[in-house]
Amino acid sequence: MQLTAHSRQRIEDYALIGDMQTAALVGRDGSVDWLCLPRFDSAAAFAELLGTQENGSWRISPAVPDGASAPLANRRWYRGDTPVVESQWDTATGTVRVMDFMPPREGHGPQVIRIIEGVTGAVRMASTFVPRFGYGRTTPWIYQQGARTVAVCGPDALWLDTAVPGSQKDGAVTHAFTVTAGSCVTFALSWQPSHACAGPGVPDARKALAQTSAFWEEWVQQLTYDGPFREAVVRSLITLKALTYAPTGAMVAAPTTSLPEELGGVRNWDYRACWLRDALVTLSALLRTGYRDEAVAWHRWLLRTLGGDPENLQIMYRLDGERELPKRELEWLSGYENSTPVRIGNGAVQQLQMDVPGEVIETLVLAHEYGVARCESTEGLILKLVDNVRRHWREPDDGIWEVRGGRRHFTHSKIICWVAVDRTVHLVQQGVLHADLDALMRLRSEIHTEVCEQAYDPVRNTFTQSYGSQELDASLLLLPRTGFLPADDPRVIGTVDAVRRELATKEGLVHWYPTIGRLEGVDGLPGDEGSFLLCSFWLVDALALTGRLTEAENLFEELLALRSDLGLLAEEYDPATGRQLGNFPQAYSMLALVDSAVLLHERRRATVAAVSVMAA
Repeated sequence: MQLTAHSRQRIEDYALIGDMQTAALVGRDGSVDWLCLPRFDSAAAFAELLGTQENGSWRISPAVPDGASAPLANRRWYRGDTPVVESQWDTATGTVRVMDFMPPREGHGPQVIRIIEGVTGAVRMASTFVPRFGYGRTTPWIYQQGARTVAVCGPDALWLDTAVPGSQKDGAVTHAFTVTAGSCVTFALSWQPSHACAGPGVPDARKALAQTSAFWEEWVQQLTYDGPFREAVVRSLITLKALTYAPTGAMVAAPTTSLPEELGGVRNWDYRACWLRDALVTLSALLRTGYRDEAVAWHRWLLRTLGGDPENLQIMYRLDGERELPKRELEWLSGYENSTPVRIGNGAVQQLQMDVPGEVIETLVLAHEYGVARCESTEGLILKLVDNVRRHWREPDDGIWEVRGGRRHFTHSKIICWVAVDRTVHLVQQGVLHADLDALMRLRSEIHTEVCEQAYDPVRNTFTQSYGSQELDASLLLLPRTGFLPADDPRVIGTVDAVRRELATKEGLVHWYPTIGRLEGVDGLPGDEGSFLLCSFWLVDALALTGRLTEAENLFEELLALRSDLGLLAEEYDPATGRQLGNFPQAYSMLALVDSAVLLHERRRATVAAVSVMAA
């Protein structure tokens, strides 16, 4: 069977649909090119995103001659405050709309539902269903069971339900049909274990659409943010909720693996895991926008995952708290725009990153301050973490960016070690924890003195990436938020200005650190990459905290303009090509957007209040 030709789409041309346990990416051409089942970190059943159509996809769009490329939708949008995506095509014979969504799981397994509606005229449509299990490697056994199509391979079974007659050849199932104005055709795909005695129930597509829409609209109503960027904040929070693994409360960093940070390059990583460093910004974004239940679930996942052994702290874990993330390369996949290798698992899991204990302590303190969980209940954990810092803070580490170029005394890691001790000092002073206060204060002072002596360049008036280095690092933009020095300290302002000058593009987009093309840089990798969107939002925050609120607001609005037409962000953006890069959508980018929006609103409100007081 000749499959429909595929024109490679930009990363930002994909829409996210999800059920809070897994997610799918749907292209402008109506093709589901990525879907892992039954979890975010399971093997993909559709992997065309990282290969070809032979690696699995499911396309529904207006019919075209054999071998021609499927047309791209003329318009698309999310249906209100939901992750239900609607795509609309205008053709020579009429207009058609396709609604794609995944209902939240309530007594059933994962489902993808697609509703095709005629808007005007009559449009000939085609559905091409090409399931390939094991990340696109294995063709399933496909057979009919009554009116249902079943695809089985090993432990997995997919059940496809539609009233449209279809045909099957060479591992692909095709359906051809016509929709006219006011008519409707539905397709529903369900997954279940292949050993189940009976097939899953046939979904009621219209009922599922109503229930899914009601669930998300009700959830959005909890939002407490009332600032000027509400639309962007709402879409970001819906995306973050969709990326949350509901059974445990953990949030996946992204639903994809190996979308490249440089097209054609080797910087391709698996982000389908949960990083402890994300804990602080996740909890902050959720609590500051009214989502307490999600914050509580995230906090509980954190405590369960850490257990009683913080000495063996990892930087990341699987969504259920499992520690093992074995790494391997999928050589049968050609990669997104020939960017190889395609990796699953993550080798950075074994790295030493000395900022992580401090990030965890800061998260526990934030939960304490918001009343999510008192620190008295986690006293043993906090004291073990700060003791770990005491014993290891002088050691070089791999740093926040998981570099492969050898350990260094990274400045950011040292500062967050200081944060770990500083927050513990405050808890002891408040009578929340019981520890040797004098010893903690001496340790805090010792770290502070060394960092100021070893990591500060007085000639350039800036802190540097690591002790004795000349390079800068975008993580230094977090300095104003840590309390390590006052935000108006000349050294803090000088550091923000230096990072802006040396690591930011003319558009204000910030790189992690300098890379040097095909040579190996500090990260031990060849090649370059785009600007890191998270760091660009850090610059927004740093500008606001150092008294440059209008500049911060202007940069924030410029960053909002980089979002896809559906309001989504990947990990990076390349201003040279005007394309998003890296795994998509990226939770950290969306979290940073929310955090910056809240900070700007708080700062602007405080500024207006101060002016009013002065005027009175």
